[in-house]
Amino acid sequence: MRRRIDGRVVAITGGARGIGLATARRLQAAGARVAIGDVDAEALAAARQDLGPDAFAGELDVADMASFRRFAESVEDALGPIGVLVNNAGIMPIGPLLEETEATARRIVDVNLLGCLNGMKVVLPRMIERGEGHVINVASVAGKAPVPGGATYAAAKAAVVSLTETARVELGGRGVAFTCVMPSFTATELIAGTKGTRFVETVQPDDVAAAIAKAIARPRADVYVPRSVGAILRMQALLGRRIRDAMNRALGADRTFLDADREARAAYEARILNRVLTLR
Repeated sequence: MRRRIDGRVVAITGGARGIGLATARRLQAAGARVAIGDVDAEALAAARQDLGPDAFAGELDVADMASFRRFAESVEDALGPIGVLVNNAGIMPIGPLLEETEATARRIVDVNLLGCLNGMKVVLPRMIERGEGHVINVASVAGKAPVPGGATYAAAKAAVVSLTETARVELGGRGVAFTCVMPSFTATELIAGTKGTRFVETVQPDDVAAAIAKAIARPRADVYVPRSVGAILRMQALLGRRIRDAMNRALGADRTFLDADREARAAYEARILNRVLTLR
């Protein structure tokens, strides 16, 4: 069933740059009433200027339930009931698992997984009461495949995949749609210092934004960006682990995060681990 985009209130977390900002721009152009939330006040101010006076922009730490409640209430006071929640905020520190600090692991889980849970627990009751809404959780292809050098990130994203599917089964009969968006390598600061994977294109933030807009108009449970990645993952599952692992070695996927340029990633990782989490 096709749904309208124009006139709907869409709240986007991690909306001050990257995928979040690209999504806000695209949906605003399609007539949506857009609200962005972000913890980085400086980036948020720039994004507010970019989107213009019709958009709402508010500070939001997705890992803090009280912050999410304040954000949602402010959005609804300014624009009206939230019709679509795009849980986009995420961070990706990478490196060998056994070198990862406890603080880093906790922050990855807090932002990537707890951030989605907080958003859903705040906004879903409002949607269910109205009998209409759409929750879009931006996970990652990493949630469906082994990612050496990104174990905690991949684990959190796998949890988001499971969370979205479970919520769809548990709550989908109450008028709310659930979509899990799983991008591959996306050209944002998240992948600074990495080389990508052979034969798998690096997508642009607007490619993901376009997929999100399409999912709002025609809700789907799973959205891969690019679509070809979904076919690759389904094929690998049929072939078994030995062949999958061999394929990943041939593609260079087994070393992508382990061989990253740490110097090129230093500014990004310093920012996200110092609580300046514009996130994606």
